[in-house]
Amino acid sequence: MKTLGDVAVGDSSVIVKLHGTGALRRHLMDMGLIKGTAFKVVKVAPLGDPVQITVRGYELSIRKEEAAIVEVE
Repeated sequence: MKTLGDVAVGDSSVIVKLHGTGALRRHLMDMGLIKGTAFKVVKVAPLGDPVQITVRGYELSIRKEEAAIVEVE
């Protein structure tokens, strides 16, 4: 399974599935991370946390733990 955290800086991908449950999953969906959504990784902090992506026309930074539950193509 490839996750959002595995996507290299400058690469684009599409969300396949959100793993996890409860408030964290709902929070990611509220930010626009839903199945079929395309995104591009803009920047990754030195220790890999956070990851900055462009999704649905805006910039979004998410933690490494959040990126790990987002399955991508």
